[in-house]
Amino acid sequence: MPHIDVGNDLPGIVSLFAFRPETAAPLSELAEVLLRGPNSLSRGERELIAARVSHLNSCSFCTNSHAAFAAAQLDQGMPLVDQVRTDPATAPVSDKLKALLAVADAVQEGGRAVTREHVKTARAAGATDTEIHDTVLIAAAFCMYNRYVDALATTVPDQHAVYTEMADHITTHGYRDVVPLQP
Repeated sequence: MPHIDVGNDLPGIVSLFAFRPETAAPLSELAEVLLRGPNSLSRGERELIAARVSHLNSCSFCTNSHAAFAAAQLDQGMPLVDQVRTDPATAPVSDKLKALLAVADAVQEGGRAVTREHVKTARAAGATDTEIHDTVLIAAAFCMYNRYVDALATTVPDQHAVYTEMADHITTHGYRDVVPLQP
């Protein structure tokens, strides 16, 4: 049960977006730009970063939802997502993505945990400055989203079908219309 009365029975961050549409708009827009906007990293790769950081933060709602969003956009589906969530160093992804996931892991630990070595390794694996920047921002944003969802004790569905349905919506329509932004 949520810590506050959000006035709806929606799950996770969706309930909070419905509760405060004026804060939902910029938060949804940030997710849209980071996870779906033009980028040299695929949408699935960026969702993997979100799922990994959410996993490290033990945010069940965000882990499950972004894992489903990533799986829906990657040929290898949920088996790959599960490997990346638990052990990205051995997952069958590119060296560049492994290096970017290491950067994301460091951001999750704390901003100052990102070292020159992390950046050097990512560049050596072919990551651009924009990809490094966006990885840091995705990881930092998901630390915020995870804390927002968990600090207010939002509802976490335990049915896989809920996350699959959300993935169908997000991959088709994006983050801007997760809930109606007008009451």
